[in-house]
Amino acid sequence: MDWLTAENLIAVVTALLGVLVSTGAVWYERRVPHQRRIGYRVQLDTAIGNATANGAGVVAGAVTGPGAAVRRGFFNTSPDLADATLVLLRIENDGALAIGAEHYTDGDDHGLTVEFPGRRVKAVVVTAPDHPRLLSHFPDSWQGPAEGAATLLLPKVPLNRGAHYKLLVLLAGGPIGSPVSVDGNIAEGHVHVNHSTTPDDKPPVFSRAARTVTVVLTVCVVALAAIIVRERTPPPIGCATGTLTVTGSTAFAPVVRELAKKYEKDCPGSTVHVDAHGSTAGIRELAAAGAGAGAGAKAAKGSPAVVALSDGRKPGGYPQLRESMVAVSLFSLVLNDGIPLDDLTLDQVRRIYRGEITNWGQLVPGVDQPVLLISRDANSGTREVFQRRVLGRNELANSSLNCETLDDPASKVIRCELDSTEQVLSTVARLPGAIGYTELRSGSGLKGLHRVAVDGRRPVVEEIGESSYPYREIEYAYTWGQPPADSLTSSFLAYLIRGSGQDVILTHGHLPCSTPKGLRICGDG
Repeated sequence: MDWLTAENLIAVVTALLGVLVSTGAVWYERRVPHQRRIGYRVQLDTAIGNATANGAGVVAGAVTGPGAAVRRGFFNTSPDLADATLVLLRIENDGALAIGAEHYTDGDDHGLTVEFPGRRVKAVVVTAPDHPRLLSHFPDSWQGPAEGAATLLLPKVPLNRGAHYKLLVLLAGGPIGSPVSVDGNIAEGHVHVNHSTTPDDKPPVFSRAARTVTVVLTVCVVALAAIIVRERTPPPIGCATGTLTVTGSTAFAPVVRELAKKYEKDCPGSTVHVDAHGSTAGIRELAAAGAGAGAGAKAAKGSPAVVALSDGRKPGGYPQLRESMVAVSLFSLVLNDGIPLDDLTLDQVRRIYRGEITNWGQLVPGVDQPVLLISRDANSGTREVFQRRVLGRNELANSSLNCETLDDPASKVIRCELDSTEQVLSTVARLPGAIGYTELRSGSGLKGLHRVAVDGRRPVVEEIGESSYPYREIEYAYTWGQPPADSLTSSFLAYLIRGSGQDVILTHGHLPCSTPKGLRICGDG
């Protein structure tokens, strides 16, 4: 029950509350019937006379009282308007359903009754600026107010959801602010007073219940965001502290650098240095570290904190080194973009590297460009695999220091040796006529060069073991003897071979030996 923490319990309760509120909202939406509603509100009630019933008037030319008004023109010359008031009444459908004429059920030819207690209706104006078609339901036959009546009978006006019209009513005989009521019977609905913050506000989009649900769900989401329950991935088996050096293959170095950062993040207190100088150089460095540790105080620990990666098996003469198969790596020939070739036969590759083809015009008619062989030094595992798997022999001797001019007059072709895969790639991209070799993914995204197929076969990870593509090899990790189980060396190797390393290895274009397909291919050597 490791998950049973206070934080997780709070998060689970919050999530359940959110689910219950959502379920309740759906239930309410489906089970509680929608109602038809007509809402009304007084948007204006003001005096236009000087003798309104609330006691306001004009005294010695001064305007006094809460209902006082300054009158000019028609209002001032009409004696019937001495105690007049104006009321602006808004009537609207603020329910969930449309209202038709058939939904008014009073039984008479009118739909709603407006009452102005204590006041007499003098005149009325109906407006519907947003819904002018509603005015057609106030025909000439509609007489409006009866003379001196305190009520106003309205026709059965169909109202779609949100539709409204307004009544501007001229009244006499009553104080401003006296109650105004609208009454009527609506099938499966009712008439009620509604409210708005400003005179022309539209009815709220969401009901109070909807707003409450929204607020509760928002609180739930905020609470879950504040208490993020993450599935904590356990640290790698035997997570260890200390310092480890990983050396060897430059082709596999991008994989190891990414894994080193991940391991240091997952295992606080550990430091993994990646110092790649080539497979053979890495094997020698490991052997030297092992010999030094065996002669000193570290001998009790059994193994130095060094791992050497090699493209292919180690050279002979290092019996103390223990190997672990990591992945199947693919390699590729790369050619400067100035040479319009993307496929070479295996025989053509061998002839190029024997110095028998010295100008690309021998393969591409019309092209006059000397062949430049950009190779790796003798410490390179990538070169050793190329010689063994592709050429079937060693490369020619080095004949150039700058890869551009011939320093050995006896040599037929310019060939230079570089220290790393990165140097090979940049040089091939820069020099016209240059050809070299690299680990598969290292040649991706570079401008100025392209990969070359061999006998029509291209390096594809998914086709490893099924294709006859020759330029591939198993990547090995070497340690000095068997490192202690609780050491950083053992922990990082497990991380590389069986842990998170598998995903990183695949991302970089290699096939992990620990996968079912990788086990079969690595087992076959």
